[in-house]
Amino acid sequence: MALLVESTETADWLSLCHAGLSAAGASHLGAPTFVCVGDAIEIDPAQGFLRGHGTHVDPNGALRASVCGVLQRINKLVVVRPLKSRYIAETGDVVVGRVTSIAGRRWKVDLHTRQRAELSLAAVILPGGIQRRRTAEDELNMRGVFKEGDLISAEVQAVRGDGSVNLHTRSARYGLLGEGQALRVVPNLIRRQRAHSHELGELGVSLILGCNGMVWVAPVGGGEGEDEAARRRGNACRVANAVRALGRLCLPIFLGTVMGVVGISVEGGVAVREMGGQAFLERVVEWEAGRRKEMDVD
Repeated sequence: MALLVESTETADWLSLCHAGLSAAGASHLGAPTFVCVGDAIEIDPAQGFLRGHGTHVDPNGALRASVCGVLQRINKLVVVRPLKSRYIAETGDVVVGRVTSIAGRRWKVDLHTRQRAELSLAAVILPGGIQRRRTAEDELNMRGVFKEGDLISAEVQAVRGDGSVNLHTRSARYGLLGEGQALRVVPNLIRRQRAHSHELGELGVSLILGCNGMVWVAPVGGGEGEDEAARRRGNACRVANAVRALGRLCLPIFLGTVMGVVGISVEGGVAVREMGGQAFLERVVEWEAGRRKEMDVD
């Protein structure tokens, strides 16, 4: 049975993170500019500008922010990315979602996105891996593949003009997710990588970083005895808490940062249940500051 965990912490982790990273010195990353609704955005009249999402022009011709977020400039394009927003799907994204209903040879999948997401019967691997045309019998047996409430991993096959999303699971990497933890973080924190599904062999843990902000963590393997099974379950909880720590601090989430936080906890002898405390989060911020300094030196 999958367990969905969403953080409800109210502590001011952002202030802690900002204080720790203020001296990181990662000049090549550029200091982010935060703006609030109504803030004026400086522009060069000689070069001109293109108004992007999150901005508007007031009656006096000044460019202002229409949302609170991070100011980004791409050539002449000026955009304000909200700190928190719903996931916007892109073709090729790896996602984790929950089946909500079945109708018309399609599964409806909740991705916590603005758009509807559907998985067609023709876009899945049939039991046994047989490649053939789908029949009426296959349609009747759709709940034998995925049923309502199932948590699945999939890839975005296409985004239609009306904003709806088509998914597919035509790979052994995708499909039904069994026992494990499903964590929900801000989608903007998930860094897009070439690979989002990882088998952490030394830990005995499977990790899927969904671009839609859903992260799946589960122990893998078995048959080695109860002690080994308990070790893998503990490692899965440690990896999950590493993701939670990064999410609370609004730090980028990808394999490198997750394993870095896991390493900090192991080297420091930090118990899994203590990884959500302020003392450990301060150590995570220090580690991230050091990582950025090393990147700046390189």
